[in-house]
Formats: sequence, structure tokens, C-alpha cells
Amino acid sequence: MHTTARTDRTTAPYRYRTAARLLLTLHLLLLVWLALRPVTAAWTGPSNLTPFASVHQALTNRTLPATLASGLLPLAPAGLLLPLAVGSPDRSWLLSFLRTTGAAALLATALEILEGWAPGHVLDVDDILLGTLGAAAAHLLLATPLRAHALRRPAVAPRAATPRRGPKEQRPRSVAAPVIRTLGSPVAPRR
Repeated sequence: MHTTARTDRTTAPYRYRTAARLLLTLHLLLLVWLALRPVTAAWTGPSNLTPFASVHQALTNRTLPATLASGLLPLAPAGLLLPLAVGSPDRSWLLSFLRTTGAAALLATALEILEGWAPGHVLDVDDILLGTLGAAAAHLLLATPLRAHALRRPAVAPRAATPRRGPKEQRPRSVAAPVIRTLGSPVAPRR
């Protein structure tokens, strides 16, 4: 069997598709488990429906790094795993970015709605916004360079020189060629 050193550029990234789908499923199951886990608290605050209000509050309380990390990091792996699991390397990076960001926004909204059903959790619109920004940043920082690496053509190995046939040497004919010439092709009209 003859194999070449060069692989088809559209199928090379697909060998990681199953692993990316498995990791994405495990990650989403972990996020759902964390969202549905009840929190024992004597008191919970009201729902936050004002964009970036909790970020502003964390800025005044000097807890900004913890607030940003808890908002940006949960969906950041989805920004890398979504394009690997369902994306195509031949699409433009902008289309991949928009699809990933939209899917991350839908996932963040679904997780926040699930959190609202669990005891001790309240709706926070900043979790949706920061989760979407985290997935978008991870896509730009990680998925775009991986896409460029996957689309880069590998070096082509030099082909072995094929011997040229001389004027007397011809291709071997099949046995059927003289028979078809004599009887006529069943497709070609007879003259």
C-alpha cells in the first residue's frame, strides 16, 4: 500500500473531533452539576439584571480578580472545544468566531436559567456576559492559531523519479482492446 507524507488538509483536524466532543460533553456535564448543586446560605442577594453591576461592585470591594475569574473561566474551554468538535477548518475564522460566541452565549444563558432553579442561586446577567466573553477570548487566543496550524500545508516529500518509457516501450494492452476494436464498442455506433 502506497502512502504519502502529505495529508488532506480538510481531514487532518477531524482526527481530534471525537476527543473534543467527549471533552466538551464532560465539561458541560460538570458545569450543569455545579449549576444545579444547592448552596446553603442564610441569605441571598436579589437577582442582578443590570449588565456589569457585579463587576462594578467587585471593583469597589477590591474583589475584581476573583469575580472576573469566576465569570470568565467556566465557559472558556467551550471557546476552544466547540470549534474542534463541530467546526470545519475551511470556514473563515470570523464565521467560526461568531458561531462559537453565539453558542457560548446560549450555553451561558441556559446555565444561568438552570442555576435559578437551584436553591441558593440567583440570576446574574454578568455571569452570562462574562461567560460569553471568556469563550470568545479563548477562541481568539487558542482556536485561531490552532486553525492556522491545521491549515498549514506540511512539507511534501520529493517524489521518486519514474522511469521514462522509450519509443519502443508502450503500455501493456489489455486483452479486451483488440476484441472491442474488432467487434465494435457496444456504446459507439457502427460505421
